[in-house]
Amino acid sequence: MDTTKTPSTAAPTAAPPAPTFGEAARYWFKLGFISFGGPAGQISMMHQELVERRRWISEHRYLHALNYCMLLPGPEAIQLAIYISWLMHGIKGAVTAGVMFFMPAFILLSLLAGVYLNYSEVPAVKGIFYGIKPAVVAVVLFAAWRIGSRALKNGVLMAIAALAFVGVFVFKIDFPWIVLAAAILGAIGGKLMPDKFKAGGGHGAGGSGYGPAVIDDNTPPPAHAAFSMSKLVMTTAAFVGIWIVAMMALRGAPVLSDMGEFFTGAAFLTIGGAYAVLPYVYQGAVEHFGWLTGPQMMDGLALGETTPGPLIMIVTWVGYLGGVAKAVFGNQIAAGLAGAAAATFFTFLPSFLFIIAGGPMVEATRGELKFTAPLTAITAAVVGVIINLATFFAWHTFWPKATDAVPFAAPLEIAPVLIAAGAFIALWKYKADIMKVIGICAVIGLTLSLLR
Repeated sequence: MDTTKTPSTAAPTAAPPAPTFGEAARYWFKLGFISFGGPAGQISMMHQELVERRRWISEHRYLHALNYCMLLPGPEAIQLAIYISWLMHGIKGAVTAGVMFFMPAFILLSLLAGVYLNYSEVPAVKGIFYGIKPAVVAVVLFAAWRIGSRALKNGVLMAIAALAFVGVFVFKIDFPWIVLAAAILGAIGGKLMPDKFKAGGGHGAGGSGYGPAVIDDNTPPPAHAAFSMSKLVMTTAAFVGIWIVAMMALRGAPVLSDMGEFFTGAAFLTIGGAYAVLPYVYQGAVEHFGWLTGPQMMDGLALGETTPGPLIMIVTWVGYLGGVAKAVFGNQIAAGLAGAAAATFFTFLPSFLFIIAGGPMVEATRGELKFTAPLTAITAAVVGVIINLATFFAWHTFWPKATDAVPFAAPLEIAPVLIAAGAFIALWKYKADIMKVIGICAVIGLTLSLLR
């Protein structure tokens, strides 16, 4: 995504005052409530505010941080916020920015999950979700097209995407094995056919046309960002200790302990963005653990698209419904919140580790960071996996009575097919806002339910 803008013809000549911790915290708090539009929108929003308007960080430093976050597992937008805040105010800045980024979505999705469990069978609510589900099919398919158009630059990468789709769809291979196989193919292909595995994308070199920034191109890293091997080892050990203590605290609740282990694994597998890890979450949460059903997962994804924060916040929904389904506690609200908190905590803990532990190394090697051939291959495989996810959602939306034994059990629902087609055209051809598309589809579904 190109975040550069045409700079002002009268750029300031002096850097603005460095923001205080309180001033920065107020911005991250505001961002948590307005961070709609998915990672692309969130990254663009931060660029406009932090690079262009406030000039807290220069274009070059912003893009350098973004390139690192794009290499990492996990949600790149929240990790970018953590990185910038860490660079300005250290660990307390990193924690503040990260928590502020996802907390509004956590609260809202937990509230919506509680309402959903108690009122989802109300005819009007069922009608709304009747329209939303085909919109989700279009959204996921559009995500596959959007990522694929950037990632699949040649026939070799297209073949890897196709193999990944066949592996998941036909042979039911688990997502981690797909990632491992793609990485091996990329490592081998990078040596035998380096031109085929050159990373595309990047974010280009930004011009410093907005005026001097607080953290400018040549500003040396602050003391807390200096790299040392001992600091890396100690920081990593501290995070491992936090994880162990958290897991020990859940020993008396096996369901929450399972969530801790599962969502920690998910956090390390979100290479390629939230859509890439959704199949893994689906396999574990729906098919293996039975924390929620497939339709409930789709409903949560739809709501996740219409709330602020990263899309990976779907884990909050999964955790809430899983806590209730498995009766973690006798009280439904307590059970749901416990599951939501466990899922969210273990999903985002690694994001803080990647930045606080890895950030000093990135600052020390600024200008040398590149995408690797294995990552290029993994990104290609992710496209195939996302297409599989869209196929699965479409199957259960268009043939709601389908089973593995009778995959196309009648009836075929024509209305969802038309809604999904219209939603995809709106997203692809007219670049419509995802939230507006889902909202319109919800109104259509409600209207159809009232006409029956």
